[in-house]
Amino acid sequence: MNAIRPAPRIVETANWIFRDGGKVLSVRSHGRDRFYLPGGKIDADETAIEALIREIREELGVMLIEKSIRPLGIHAGHGHNQPSGVIVRMQCFAARFTGTLTPSREIAEMRWLSQRDRHLMAPMGQKITAALFDI
Repeated sequence: MNAIRPAPRIVETANWIFRDGGKVLSVRSHGRDRFYLPGGKIDADETAIEALIREIREELGVMLIEKSIRPLGIHAGHGHNQPSGVIVRMQCFAARFTGTLTPSREIAEMRWLSQRDRHLMAPMGQKITAALFDI
């Protein structure tokens, strides 16, 4: 007799992909061992773009220019440091910004990662940057 498995829990996120040549902007939060694409969870009362703008302002102190935001795709998979059965669904966007990139208190480190540094990223970040930029 087969047991019925519960449906996976899905965590929706909005993430910014900002590339400079062959490097991708990545952040590492305090207490984390891997770098992530900047962004975060979409709250129940906001759109993906609203979440993206809020998260980037909170994490990096810059304001995304809303008119410049364009979708780069949706990627889903098991998130790094997520419990079994949790799927992270990342809506990725490109955008221009105003201000100076300055990591907030929640961000331990901001780094531009190249192809040879990609192993420092969480698995989903590795997968997305490989798919979008062939790095």
